[in-house]
Amino acid sequence: MNILRKITLALILLVSACTSTAEVQEELLVSLVADGRERAFAYTVPVTVGEFLADADITLNDLDRVNPPPFTQITNGMVVTVVRVEEVTECEEIEIPYTRRTVLNEGLAPGEERISQSGVNGIQQICNRVRIEDSTRQPPVEISRTEIEAPADEVVFVGPSGEIDPITVNGTLGYISNGNAWVIRGSSTTKRPLTTSSDLDGFVFTLDPSGDSLLYTRTRPTSGATFSNTLWLIGDVAGASPQPVQLVPENILQAHWVPGQANTLTYSTAEASETAPGWRAYNDLWQMRIDPQTGEALRIAELVEASSFGLYSWWGTRFSWSPDGEALAWVRADSLGLVDLDTGTFNTLIEYPVFNTRQSWSWRATVSWSPTAELIATTIHVPIGNYPPETSPAFSAAVVAADGAFNTPISDNSGIWSSPQFATTAPENAVQNIAYLKARDPFNSINGEYDLYVADRDGSNERIVFPTPQQTGGIVDQNFAWNPSGTQIAVVYQGNLWIVDIGTGATHQLTLDGGATQPVWVN
Repeated sequence: MNILRKITLALILLVSACTSTAEVQEELLVSLVADGRERAFAYTVPVTVGEFLADADITLNDLDRVNPPPFTQITNGMVVTVVRVEEVTECEEIEIPYTRRTVLNEGLAPGEERISQSGVNGIQQICNRVRIEDSTRQPPVEISRTEIEAPADEVVFVGPSGEIDPITVNGTLGYISNGNAWVIRGSSTTKRPLTTSSDLDGFVFTLDPSGDSLLYTRTRPTSGATFSNTLWLIGDVAGASPQPVQLVPENILQAHWVPGQANTLTYSTAEASETAPGWRAYNDLWQMRIDPQTGEALRIAELVEASSFGLYSWWGTRFSWSPDGEALAWVRADSLGLVDLDTGTFNTLIEYPVFNTRQSWSWRATVSWSPTAELIATTIHVPIGNYPPETSPAFSAAVVAADGAFNTPISDNSGIWSSPQFATTAPENAVQNIAYLKARDPFNSINGEYDLYVADRDGSNERIVFPTPQQTGGIVDQNFAWNPSGTQIAVVYQGNLWIVDIGTGATHQLTLDGGATQPVWVN
């Protein structure tokens, strides 16, 4: 007991002894269980459990438990228990097993398997909080789980079963399948992969007009960034062993060959962002001439300065060269126009209400030039009914005069992904030289199915060409491409590439692997 309490008890005893009617105070017996032993104490005056523990020289730590609580008054026969508690954090690293993923690859015989990428286990750190009560460990409680290294899937290419009737393919038809570049030249039986990395991200995939060179982008996983890619070139698409080379630019949103200028391309860039969609566009445009063999940059010039001008500019401005390379179209969230190549200023040809997707993406219309560079086919957002303009569900395929003389819809309520395209053949050589997708449910066109239509360039003589009545389901991939002669269209249907003959209506399936997208078709 401390000195003050001993003095107090002594005084109480003295006063009691001097009282003529002396009474003997009831003795309070209290037991203390703490630190692995039990002790007994006697009191003749009431105190709190907290005071009792102080008398017993018991120091409590923050996590220690006392029963009864410290504010409780002691009573005769009370047992005061102190449980010593500490908490520790324990972490361990465990392996995350990789998964095996099979990908159909038409370069293999039916049923043949080939490992494309070896699987690698990942590493995960799991941390637990452990309470230790009077040296006894309690069940651990998980407090965090952190992926230190992601697992890499084992990718196994498998040859698809089934056969496809051969068909002549004039020119060079390229497409992406399951993250790799493929090309068909001459016949559907000659299709072959140009890459095996399975990491094409689709931001860029374009052949030069001759079909000799391919530009594409590859995903580059980077810690903390959701958008990171590199630009690559295959300069010998027809070669026996195509050799990809990496170009200088990185973080590319779009890139195109410049018509009429050999080995020259333009590209637009972005910076990675932690917020969706993972990038913030610079809205710039650079022109670069390269060595077709090494990919070395011979000259780089800025055509359009970086800018944050315009609604939803973080998504990026879309650019498109005219077939003669003399004009450059631009598209933003609410307008379309031409870039003055002398001054870099933007001249507007048509405006429409911005479409608020209420999601992490922003809509941009596609652009297709007519062969003579007089017209531009695009999609416009149209106000309708009582909807606020920015949430109207109506979109129409339209044609805009490059000189600004007029703009007119050619197919009302065609849908947000109508993507109208002119055939690359001169108008006098093609009766129906514009194609577009048309939504089956025009006011639910974001996630709906489409049909492929062709029409005259003013929208007259519209007719559906694909899918056929015998096929179930519609088109959900907005990418399609005219052949160089303007007589056939390559379209993606249920994950496979098909060719549609515009004149005869005949359709031919080209692939079986179910992973095709982004067809491009040149001479």
